[in-house]
Amino acid sequence: MTTIDQRPATATGGCAVRAQVHVPLKTPFGDWLGADVFSFTGLSDQEEHVAIGLGDHRNNPEPLVRVHSECLTGDVLGSARCDCGPQLNEALQEIEKAGGYLLYLRQEGRGIGLYNKIDTYVLQDEGLDTYEANERLDLAADSRDYQVAADMLAALGVSRVRLLTNNPEKVRQLRACGVEVTERLSTGVHLTPYNRHYLETKARVTQHAIELTRDAG
Repeated sequence: MTTIDQRPATATGGCAVRAQVHVPLKTPFGDWLGADVFSFTGLSDQEEHVAIGLGDHRNNPEPLVRVHSECLTGDVLGSARCDCGPQLNEALQEIEKAGGYLLYLRQEGRGIGLYNKIDTYVLQDEGLDTYEANERLDLAADSRDYQVAADMLAALGVSRVRLLTNNPEKVRQLRACGVEVTERLSTGVHLTPYNRHYLETKARVTQHAIELTRDAG
């Protein structure tokens, strides 16, 4: 049943929960998860992002949170060029056990959009890395702003989180936005025959917490 949840607007731009609905989710591993999906009003970027509450998310004073940027190719199509899909599935499982939220942000291609991301794939096939390809198109290497994630957490009544991420920039930005990140937990290393260079680049350029052995994969 859908519930319109008129929680008070928050100080972060007047963001509030717009609606929530219970949605059963089936993972690729065959497990069923009970999820509460939240929409919002007053988000700082005016986009349509959602939060997915899993496990005992309402009663956890330090919920496990993943801020996950949309990746159609990885999340939906199962692309092996990135690690987005496996990270999403892992996060859903881990958050279900711990109690918390997955914040699904509409920030395809680190904020450049789907068509531009496909253009960067062409450039990567010519030898550029994932960040160089963005810049060749006169786009920022990473244009994501996580203020919107802080907005969503505030609307959900969450101020302290354990953050599931390999990306130190997410920790830095959330703290700058007033969210207390009490712990950073790494995701697994989801290596395929096609994404080693991508993962190595994230570790080298933006200091993602990814450890790759030469013989892995």
